[in-house]
Amino acid sequence: MTSLRPAAPATDPPPELRDLATALLASVEASGAVVARRVRERIPFYAESGAVTEADLVASCVENLRFVIEGLAAGQIGDPAPAAATGTGRALAGVPLPAVLAAYRVGFGAMWEQVAAEARDRGIPAEVVLATTADAMVMHDVFTETMAAAYNATVTERVLREEAERSSLVETVLSGTVVDRRTLWEVADLLGLPVSGTYVVVAALLAAPGRASLAGVEPELARLGCRSAWRLLPQVQVGIVDVGTTSVERVVEALTVDGRARIGVSPVVDDLTGPTRALELARLAAATAPAAGGAVRFGEDPVGIAAAAGGDVVARMADDILGPLDGLAEADRYSLVETLEVWVEVGGSASKTAQRLSCHANTVRHRLRRFEERTGRRLDRPRDVAALCLALEALRSRRS
Repeated sequence: MTSLRPAAPATDPPPELRDLATALLASVEASGAVVARRVRERIPFYAESGAVTEADLVASCVENLRFVIEGLAAGQIGDPAPAAATGTGRALAGVPLPAVLAAYRVGFGAMWEQVAAEARDRGIPAEVVLATTADAMVMHDVFTETMAAAYNATVTERVLREEAERSSLVETVLSGTVVDRRTLWEVADLLGLPVSGTYVVVAALLAAPGRASLAGVEPELARLGCRSAWRLLPQVQVGIVDVGTTSVERVVEALTVDGRARIGVSPVVDDLTGPTRALELARLAAATAPAAGGAVRFGEDPVGIAAAAGGDVVARMADDILGPLDGLAEADRYSLVETLEVWVEVGGSASKTAQRLSCHANTVRHRLRRFEERTGRRLDRPRDVAALCLALEALRSRRS
């Protein structure tokens, strides 16, 4: 671990400063104990928590003092490795970084009181003490920065490791590999989820590989009182959401904010053994979501779900149904397909379709008749309409 601040060039300290440093080093162990006691008195975390033992705190204070004093004696910054060890240790012990930094400030203040007192007793000139103060502050900053860098690196590594482990557990539940009830309880506890509750599985299609579509979704849902656990897969971000005391509608509303992704929400399941099938249904629902983004619950769009589930079979059927339009000019074909799509969306009303397309209702009727003539499908026959809806949905999926 290296310091964030470059080391100052070596200088030849005055003889009186070397003598001062030698005297301070002779009592550094006792001084470290004094500093540790002051840290306990002034920093609430150290006073109230047993995360850092007395021996560990004293040892850390001694190393800090030794680093600065030896640096003053040598006229250069030494190896800050002990600071890195302290940062790593405090992070692993769960000590908040602000508390560690506060302890360093207290320690530096206590140390400098001893330096000033010893310098005064030895009659060291004031200008030497002032110059020494500046050097000591640089050394203290190097020690502190090295500690903080090690602390942050350790926390980051731990968070990434825990997130990877948690993500793996989510996949275990969603894949249905947990069959033993006792193991299921253990997994649920690690994920922070109840074994039984009101669950939905969410699937959000990724806009780019490896980039979560629902960044920050877990704390966002937590504000609704919903606990959740997530996993990032190559093409989709998936999550198990405990709806809790809120409603599925509110969960969907929260997921739909800003239309940030194409999202599918499964039917409700009441046990952590149910998400395997629910994930498949959530992914089907995501495939029917608008290309611009939004959340769709499974069952809201049966035609879209059927088209997504049908895969190649429905795609082949769509080609057969719409194939007769291929002989038309591209603009003409587009006009007929667009008119039928809008007509389906507005519930089969020629006047509403005309309003959406900014044309006359008779124009809509004429286009629909041409569509019927070309495809041989009648819009007054329910089975033909159902087939056309599936074909249009397959075409829409192909576009998106």
